Amino acid sequence: MSFNANLNAHADLLLLNPTYTFATPVLGGQLALGVTGILGRTSTSIDGTLTAAFGPIVTTRTGSISDSLTSVGDMYPQATLKWNAGVHNFMTYVTGDIPVGAYDPARLSNIGIGHAAIDGGGGYTYFNPATGHEFSAVAGLTYNFKNPDTQYQSGIDFHIDWGASQFLSKRVHVGLVGYVYQQLTADSGQSPILGDFKSRVLGGGPQIGFIFPVGDMQGYLNFKGYKEFAAENRPEGWNAWIVFSVSPAAPIPPPPQARVVRK
Repeated sequence: MSFNANLNAHADLLLLNPTYTFATPVLGGQLALGVTGILGRTSTSIDGTLTAAFGPIVTTRTGSISDSLTSVGDMYPQATLKWNAGVHNFMTYVTGDIPVGAYDPARLSNIGIGHAAIDGGGGYTYFNPATGHEFSAVAGLTYNFKNPDTQYQSGIDFHIDWGASQFLSKRVHVGLVGYVYQQLTADSGQSPILGDFKSRVLGGGPQIGFIFPVGDMQGYLNFKGYKEFAAENRPEGWNAWIVFSVSPAAPIPPPPQARVVRK
């Protein structure tokens, strides 16, 4: 007897991230507090084939199930502290998941993840306005709390997000982005037949960004795409991001921020 199943999932999400940056330095750095909210639609389908053999007799059954949902996701509060030393920039951050989004363990499609999480780490950016070279990397660890509905707990994961770009002018830059997600400790609460069930995925692709005035403020628009590969115990696909932000005008173009992957 054999069973083959294909999972197809699609999500269109809008993320809003209002942030307040303090003018007074904290520990010699720039402190910012924010929170991210999610609104969107997700759809999921599973197509399966069951084949059973009884001697010379072989029978096959196929079937599919699907589900879709339009709702809100979890809330992600975040605090960052940044320092600048010429072309070198450093930051540390802490964020987390408040599980208030739409979630039902009996449903295929969910926007919330159904459990709390906390994530922390640091980053580095090299940005030289004279040459237009920029490189950023942010690394962190995520601790996932137990899902109270399923009693399942995902393991601790490590993630690193990076981006490299070249400013073609003071207003436009192009480059590459990527990320690595690697689970470090095993999940718990699953059936023993599944083993430790550690997951992994890598992604990479192009990016382009534009800086432009918005009244007395500064606007930033970024397009980036990732093709995933080397996946283990998790789906593999592609994703595209459009980032738009408005902030007080800076004297020099700011480097693009790396995206943080959350489980």
